[in-house]
Amino acid sequence: MFANITSAAAQDTWSLKRCVDYALQNSIQVKQQEVQKRLAELTLKQSQLSRLPNANGTIQGGYSDGRAASLLDNSYVNQSVFSSSGQLSADADIFGWFGKQHTIAANRLDAASNSFLLLKARNDLAFNVTTAFLKILLDKEQVKINEVNLKQTTQNLENTKKLVIAGSVPESNQADLEAQLALDSSTLVTAQNTVILSTLQLKAYMNLGFEIAFQPEIPENISDIPLAPIAEMSPEMVYSVATSTYPQLKSDELRIESATRNLKSARAGLYPKLTSYGNLYTRYANNYYIDPIKQITMPFGQQIDNTFQKDIGLSLRIPLFNGWQQRATVAKAKEEVFNRKLTRDLDNQKLKQDIYTAHANAIAALQKLSATSKGVEAAQKSYDFATKRFNIGLMNTIDYITTQSKLFKAQIDKVSAQYDYIFKMKLLEFYRDQKISL
Repeated sequence: MFANITSAAAQDTWSLKRCVDYALQNSIQVKQQEVQKRLAELTLKQSQLSRLPNANGTIQGGYSDGRAASLLDNSYVNQSVFSSSGQLSADADIFGWFGKQHTIAANRLDAASNSFLLLKARNDLAFNVTTAFLKILLDKEQVKINEVNLKQTTQNLENTKKLVIAGSVPESNQADLEAQLALDSSTLVTAQNTVILSTLQLKAYMNLGFEIAFQPEIPENISDIPLAPIAEMSPEMVYSVATSTYPQLKSDELRIESATRNLKSARAGLYPKLTSYGNLYTRYANNYYIDPIKQITMPFGQQIDNTFQKDIGLSLRIPLFNGWQQRATVAKAKEEVFNRKLTRDLDNQKLKQDIYTAHANAIAALQKLSATSKGVEAAQKSYDFATKRFNIGLMNTIDYITTQSKLFKAQIDKVSAQYDYIFKMKLLEFYRDQKISL
């Protein structure tokens, strides 16, 4: 049973979808953006509740000793007094030029903006995970090529040793191949280490423990990964679609509207504000006497009734001069609207530049893939002819190793070009659809 469990764990593979899903659930960056979204929602809720009346209750108690005014005749006498009081106050805004309504609208727009920023963070993470996943696949393909190259060198060395023993070729041929074998072994180790580093990068995006075993699910044929035809991915079309789907631009537009609402709220502070208010107050003191001569204190309940006060009214606050603070607030709000428009234009410009750059890179990658494919075909033919000549002693070892190295480099270049083209096309698809898949 335990052997089966171990075998199942060892064969456990991670598909791209599994990697993306895990990253979205565990990424620290996404969680930080979720916190920002919740903070914006709390700010909105707080501003909405600010429309309700304010009510506050106060209870005080204290002790004093020394000369103080008598509560009966207001004369100063030496006395020790314990007193307590209670107060209930309330106020409500009646009219303030819709300042709070504009603030609520601004906070609602900010909350919606943060929702788009969260979507952007999730999309960017999915893209980064996909890119890192493709990098691992590329590095693993290069390891395979290095292994084949090492195997071929090893076989050639074994054959050369036999020929040296038979006296058919000089011993220097064997030495040359042994040096090439050492170089190929070193290159393989480097390629294997590159896979480890690429895997660590992907785990960092996923927030997956570095000690956890990771085996990517490798497609049977990388050429079968569906890609949109480059002719259908013109930069004008991709940009046109992206302007209506790109979360950053949507967030920018909402932040412009939010800043405009904040400007209106700031302007409302320049006008009078009407507020209603009401207060209830009462107190008790142990020097409130019924009979000062006998120092008989008035009962608690009677004191509460005798000192009970209440008032209600309206308050009109007219701003006259406050060190130009409110007008400075309005001026800053205007500049913030302008600044957010500039941010929108800058993000729009960057998106357009990125899309046109990605399209140019995709065309270049396709051309490079075509060239490297032809290069592999030519290098393979050259190597096949060289192998036949080398085996019958018509080619020296140095020339043969050079031919083999050219084939090896051509194969590496083709694999790199193939993955580079896939990445460039997936980047265009990401800009167009805001999602990515293999």
